[in-house]
Amino acid sequence: MKTKLPTTIKIIAALAVTLISVGCTVSEVIHAEKTQLDVASLQVSEALLLDVGVLNFEPGVPEDNDSEQTRIYPEVREAEARYLPYHIKTTLQGTGFWGAVRVIPSMQVATDVYVGGIIEESDGEFVTLRMQARDATGRFWFEETYTMQTGISSYAEYRDRTQDPYQKVFNDFANDLHSFVLTLEPKEIVRIREVSELQFFADMAPDAFGEHLSYDEGGMVIVQRLPAQNDPMIDRLRQIRERDRLVVDTLNEHYANFYYGIALPYEGWRKRTREQSVAYRQNRKSAVQRALIGAAVVAGSMAVDTRSSSYSRYRAERIAQSAAINRGWRTIMNAVRQHRAAGIHREEIKELSESFVAEAAPMVVQVQGETMRLTGTAEAQYESWRKLLREIYETETGFSENIQVGDPARSQQPSS
Repeated sequence: MKTKLPTTIKIIAALAVTLISVGCTVSEVIHAEKTQLDVASLQVSEALLLDVGVLNFEPGVPEDNDSEQTRIYPEVREAEARYLPYHIKTTLQGTGFWGAVRVIPSMQVATDVYVGGIIEESDGEFVTLRMQARDATGRFWFEETYTMQTGISSYAEYRDRTQDPYQKVFNDFANDLHSFVLTLEPKEIVRIREVSELQFFADMAPDAFGEHLSYDEGGMVIVQRLPAQNDPMIDRLRQIRERDRLVVDTLNEHYANFYYGIALPYEGWRKRTREQSVAYRQNRKSAVQRALIGAAVVAGSMAVDTRSSSYSRYRAERIAQSAAINRGWRTIMNAVRQHRAAGIHREEIKELSESFVAEAAPMVVQVQGETMRLTGTAEAQYESWRKLLREIYETETGFSENIQVGDPARSQQPSS
């Protein structure tokens, strides 16, 4: 004759099995969403092409950041703040809707359109960028938050390597930037180009051009007057500006070296952290649910009334209760082990982040046969260059063919 377990114990056992099976399941995105990049079908008139300067992003690391809690590692964010702008540059360049697109070290660089961003989230699985754009006249174009979730296929070996795992947010922003410029009249585009040029002139020769521009109460630039096109000073300043652009292009080689240098380890980091994020989320959810289930099983089993007039029934109930209690404790201990495993994931992420370092190679500039070496970060090098540029202008050294800028050699890429 088979001994039947009381209904209370059967309910507890069934509930435990059901909740454990549900708690262990975490859905995962296979294919990430995509956005088609708008690309010019016809060549746009050069007179209507605006130059774009992409600033380094703000890393978005909270002041009271606790990496163990937030899993935001400053080393990685600082690297991303240089890496992601360069990829936006390449994305915008590929559309055919813009003039020169450069990563610029600061707002000191006179250009037509400025693009900036803040990294609000980036862990290989989820990315959120808050992007904004404005032009040289001070007009604010827009600010928008772009977000996406990557999938398993985002890091697949067979994928298109020109497409970054975060490509959707880059394409969304590029499309929005193009949509906005379409709202501008041709004369507005011409005015933006005039203003950025005059801002450079005023910076180099404030006495001659400082009063050509003024600002209203809202910070918008007002063109008071345009310089005469036959002014020989204009030709000279335009030559100087071309040399300045050459230096900015050279600095872009520094950003390119960094971009291509960390491409493989950064992708590996994102792929690994995505896997760890999914595992961490699964472990955390499963651990909490297992702990609750274990506690419920223990409490429920202890609450079962094992007193019975039948010795055989009493014995069966005691055995069932003991088994349920043991299962409950095993579930609780399993939850503790899973929390420890999640902690190991965080430690691995932290270790991976320590390899990211961004340094700019020194840049050599030759002026009138004299060699000058600019050192420090790209930002510091450009600041030194602008000081040198003003000194050259003030002393009327001239440029013509007397300035040479050495291009840094791109580092060799490891084979994949």
